[in-house]
Amino acid sequence: MGIPAISLSTNFTVSTNITATSAPTKPHKHRLHNSTLKSLSKSGKLDEALRLIESSPSKSPAAAPDAEACALFLHSCISRKALKHGQRLYLKLLLYRARSNHDLLSNPRLKSKLITLFSVCGRVDEARRVFEDGGEDVDLPESVWVAMGIGYSRNGYPKEALFLYYEMVCRFGQLGNFAFSMALKACSDLDDLRTGRAVHAQVVKATEDPDQVVNNALVRLYSEDGCLEEAIRVFDEMPQRNVVSWNSLIGGLVKKDGVFEAMEAFRIMQGKGMGFSWVTLTLILPVCARVTALVSGKEIHAVMVKSTAKPDAPVLNSLMDMYAKCGAMDYCRRPFDGMQSKDLSSWNTLITGYAINGLMTEAMESFQEMICSGFSPDGITIIALLSGCSHAGLTDEGCRLFERMKIEYAVSPTAEHYACLVDVLGRAGRIEEALEIVKNMPFKPTGSIWGSLLNSCRIHGLVPLGEAVAKQLFELEPDNVGNYVMLSNIYASAGMWESVRTVRALIEKMGMKKEAGCSWLHVKSKIHTFVAGGSNEFRNSAEYNKVWKRLMEEAGYVPDTGVVLHDVSEKTRAMWVCGHSERIATMFALINTGSGMPIRITKNLRVCLDCHSWVKIVSKVTGRVIVLRDTNRFHHFKDGMCSCKDYW
Repeated sequence: MGIPAISLSTNFTVSTNITATSAPTKPHKHRLHNSTLKSLSKSGKLDEALRLIESSPSKSPAAAPDAEACALFLHSCISRKALKHGQRLYLKLLLYRARSNHDLLSNPRLKSKLITLFSVCGRVDEARRVFEDGGEDVDLPESVWVAMGIGYSRNGYPKEALFLYYEMVCRFGQLGNFAFSMALKACSDLDDLRTGRAVHAQVVKATEDPDQVVNNALVRLYSEDGCLEEAIRVFDEMPQRNVVSWNSLIGGLVKKDGVFEAMEAFRIMQGKGMGFSWVTLTLILPVCARVTALVSGKEIHAVMVKSTAKPDAPVLNSLMDMYAKCGAMDYCRRPFDGMQSKDLSSWNTLITGYAINGLMTEAMESFQEMICSGFSPDGITIIALLSGCSHAGLTDEGCRLFERMKIEYAVSPTAEHYACLVDVLGRAGRIEEALEIVKNMPFKPTGSIWGSLLNSCRIHGLVPLGEAVAKQLFELEPDNVGNYVMLSNIYASAGMWESVRTVRALIEKMGMKKEAGCSWLHVKSKIHTFVAGGSNEFRNSAEYNKVWKRLMEEAGYVPDTGVVLHDVSEKTRAMWVCGHSERIATMFALINTGSGMPIRITKNLRVCLDCHSWVKIVSKVTGRVIVLRDTNRFHHFKDGMCSCKDYW
């Protein structure tokens, strides 16, 4: 129906641009309140946001913030671990429910956020209280259950997380990827491979394809439990891989002592442009240290320097450890000096590095520097110094340090400290004092203590005492082949070949095998491994024989066959000693590296006396620096001299 026109007779007219509309609506105060709260939460102004929440009356449902605004506030609290702010919001929500029957706590999203906040702040009991709020009759969605399970797992309660998963299976039947990843992490933390396989079966049966997080959790589960074939199978079948996927695989390889495979995996990872995380570096740097891959370690250091992110203390400690275990203490010191915040582990890494490299003056100076910086030593610090004193022949200094450790530094001696003290005294020939220590220590001697004493018997040729000590070790460590080999070597050095045959027959009868001598070095981006008596093709090559002949002629070297502890002919002994793995590795390096380049070799056993003498000769004849790391320490050879001063 149209509006009739009304004609008014008037003597004047009014010009206006105002258009008549319906009355304007005043902005709703509640919407304004929520909008402001969201804005403050997003910008991290939690104090202002909380004042806004607490200023609204608890009796008025209309004044309460909505679920989305509260969720944003809690999200900001989680990222900042702002526990107090979250607790005050939780209290306000309880008041809303009690006074106005406005129950925001039943909102699944808010419930999950509160559980997450309390769990990241270590308040598992409060998280559980939120989870159980409303009783058993409340029908909570899967997301809330997963949040509680992650909270348990995050705080070191994987068993409780797994129990929660069992309840979820009973309640929901078919679960999703969030639940699977939570359960798989709990299985990894518990080393529960059987349950992990069961969860994997549920992943396979699920209608939803596993996401990257689930696949990463599966790789980690199988890797950490030593099931590398299954880990690689899952890894290969992943449609997409990220840094976490590669970290899980590399971590598993490292755990299974697949150090060379781990290095290769890291190389492939970088070749694919995957990049790395600090976790990657804390995994791969110790691998470089184990195989003395200094060049690879330096390349990783260069990438770290170029990175815009600053590495944290654990990464820098791993870098220092790598340099120390590659015998490059000048490089080890540089990141230490550049660290803005050093922790005790940083100091221990530096001191241990100096000690194993035979630089005990620097180790002691660093120890004093650490004390002056306000750090107190722990058991690891003292073990590093005692071990260094033992291998450097600093007997009195080691004994004084042991006496001071409890009085001055409040460090209670453990079995390892006593083993170091026995080694300090035993190597120096002070056997009676070492025996007194063993008799009077406050607990029963361990295998490491008797082992130190047996090694002293080997060094000083003490057969009767060696037999008595070996008897103790055979009872404590019946499956440790090293103890039997040590006794056999004591007999062999004394020319007691019948006793040698008896011990070796016992080793064979018990099904044990002596570890073969093995050395490796890093040349041209590849790790080369050599076994004692092996590499026949290389040793018979014209190039090998040419270099060997020149070395022998210039040095006038004659093998010391006394180090071969077998009842065989002199010719066979000479052949065997010349086939030790560290010699083959040294010859390979001389042929395949540039003149003047340092040679770095790692050996899995103690270097023998004749090989030690031979490498000294090679360093003098060739002018090369040769760094040889055995099970005990580093030997830095230069100009015919060794850093150990022939005491090791």
